Amino acid sequence: MKNIKIVSLAACMSWMLSLMFFTSCSSDDSNEEYKGGPVIESVMPSGYNEDGSLKPLTPVTIGDPKNYYVIHGKGFLTTKKVYFNDFDTYFRPTFVTDTDIIILIDEDTPYANSSNKLKVVTDKGTALFDFEIAPPVPTLTQFYPVNATAGSEITITGKYFLNPVVTLPKTADLPEVPVTVVSSTLEKIVIKVPENADLRYLAVSNISGTATSAYGIGTAIFDDVAYYDLGFPDWNNHKVVTDGTAEQGLTHLEKEMDAWGNLQGNWGWYDKLQPFAGIRVAVKAKVDGKVRLVFNGDWSNSPILNVTTKWQTFTLPWSAFSSSDRVQNISFQNLTANADGDGQKNTFYIDNIGFILK
Repeated sequence: MKNIKIVSLAACMSWMLSLMFFTSCSSDDSNEEYKGGPVIESVMPSGYNEDGSLKPLTPVTIGDPKNYYVIHGKGFLTTKKVYFNDFDTYFRPTFVTDTDIIILIDEDTPYANSSNKLKVVTDKGTALFDFEIAPPVPTLTQFYPVNATAGSEITITGKYFLNPVVTLPKTADLPEVPVTVVSSTLEKIVIKVPENADLRYLAVSNISGTATSAYGIGTAIFDDVAYYDLGFPDWNNHKVVTDGTAEQGLTHLEKEMDAWGNLQGNWGWYDKLQPFAGIRVAVKAKVDGKVRLVFNGDWSNSPILNVTTKWQTFTLPWSAFSSSDRVQNISFQNLTANADGDGQKNTFYIDNIGFILK
């Protein structure tokens, strides 16, 4: 079933202006209807930019889904079908003239492994035109391992990785650095870590835009493994889970805690904190509740996190803690309670413990 679109007033006005422009510029002074098969001469954006200005009537060969375009040519009055990448695209017959079709590229139009063709089918024939559908701007969900070193491999996950370009983005002090892509699919990229990548973000670009990672290389305290002796001893009776539901990487921690119960971390030591602004941690729970992040053994003055049944990443500045000259211990205490304030059992899932870059 066709997905019928409602054309906005702005798009209609732009379309009318487009048709007026092309009518006035037409080389056919006789104004007689073209009698032959359809011919596509160009495709141009139609509508308004975010600042309210009209989009320029400039021919393009790449189109963005959910945007309007004018297909310009001749022989369109008997148009029956329009296809982008063989996807049957709805158009309003009232928005068709002999020389122009105004059309919205459907958001479900395929963009990968496609024909890269625009096709207009009329009673008098079919016209083809080279036209590419741009993917959405990429989304970068995560990468692992976080603390990968030069020459090793990192896996990046997300969406819309069509012909991806990966870089270490430019900073105030460092230039952009290209990153070697070992392999890629639309949702996964494997890269080789370049030299001097520590404490740098990753960026993935396609023809539509760029996505940058939420955290930097070398910032993990726990991703799939623990670093700096800041792990969690077995006597906690917690689970190390690898079931495809981790917030980051392949593994996360799970602990069923009685009322006021806890997951206690090892006593390690890391004090090279100058590049960092605080701590991040991803947490979810079996039921909505609260958990205290116990930092460096301070059980009375540490932040309390409101946790839901979905992963949330909490970013906590050093000012949230009573001591911030080192990371010595990270533990978690269940503070879930009912309306009367009575403590309740809850299960917590913990992942992606690391540093926030300044």
